[in-house]
Amino acid sequence: MRSSLPVALRAMSPIAFQGERGAFSEEAARKLLGDTIDVLPCRTFDDVFAAVADGRADAAVVPIENTLAGSVLRNFELLATAHLLIRGEVLLRIAHALIAPRGSAIADLRRVYSHPVALAQCQRFFAAHRGTIEAIAADDTAGSVRMVVERAVAGEAAIAAAGAAAIYGADVLIHGIEDHRENYTRFLLLTPESSSMKATGGGARKTSLMFVAPNKPGSLFRALAAFALREIDLMKIESRPIEGRPWEYAFYVDLAGDADEPNVARAIDHLREMCEVVRLFGSYDAAFSESGTKDV
Repeated sequence: MRSSLPVALRAMSPIAFQGERGAFSEEAARKLLGDTIDVLPCRTFDDVFAAVADGRADAAVVPIENTLAGSVLRNFELLATAHLLIRGEVLLRIAHALIAPRGSAIADLRRVYSHPVALAQCQRFFAAHRGTIEAIAADDTAGSVRMVVERAVAGEAAIAAAGAAAIYGADVLIHGIEDHRENYTRFLLLTPESSSMKATGGGARKTSLMFVAPNKPGSLFRALAAFALREIDLMKIESRPIEGRPWEYAFYVDLAGDADEPNVARAIDHLREMCEVVRLFGSYDAAFSESGTKDV
């Protein structure tokens, strides 16, 4: 996919992501911003947001939802409190590879390490090798590749993006061992609110926001009606508990359109009249799918 982001934004560096070199998040960052970017691997999602907040990174690329595993809930929570804006998004097909130290053979494998989500997405492989290969959960996909290469223990392998094999000097034993080919993760590009750089491309636009409606009957219906009455398409709705307020929720919404469009602006103004909190995360170009169509 050709990035729709301006040259100035593609040149930003470093870009923070969760995981080690070769992680899917790094692949998403390079798909968004180009192969020449500098990257800053971080251990946790909290570390990614902190790296941008304290200036060690100029931007971050984080996963927000997967077509099989669903939403990445921690990143919704972090986005709510961070002073960051969404500047772009990308859809990445998640293709898992079986990777082992050079010279390894599938027949010799006994243990395969990866992130629990990756392991869960490769159950057909483990079912076919039941009784001979054990799946072992680890913190990171690419980090599992680094670990098995450094340990050099016979019979160990990892599941990760194929690109991790080249980074750590390993072999790909099998490409595409995921159960479902329709396995995509949506990643967001985040920059500080103070940044003047914007993603441009002239295509369909999306807006993401969060709101907290009054905790009384009918409040959510009335909040969503602000968009329904104006025939604005809501593309995603996610609810998350509000810390310190049991059984109350913040609602995260992706909608079709730009916040500067009159119809969308009126809907958001209407929402502000009804809700105690409305937080705009930004308007940005919708990602292209693998088929070349916009994700709207």
